[in-house]
Amino acid sequence: MADIPRVSAAETRSRVQAGNTLLVCAYSSDEKFSAHHLEGAISYAAFQAMKPTLEKSRELVFFCA
Repeated sequence: MADIPRVSAAETRSRVQAGNTLLVCAYSSDEKFSAHHLEGAISYAAFQAMKPTLEKSRELVFFCA
């Protein structure tokens, strides 16, 4: 399995604010999303709902706390 590249918090924030990256909370629970919400992040449920319309080239960063 290929290594998953790590991105710093500062770089991720910059990419999200520029609209280049979608920040997704990896928890499927809305309760955990609320407890660990980061600015600019969407819930896993929201990601699942929009997944069919996302461009394959869209950068995604998943996080869990």
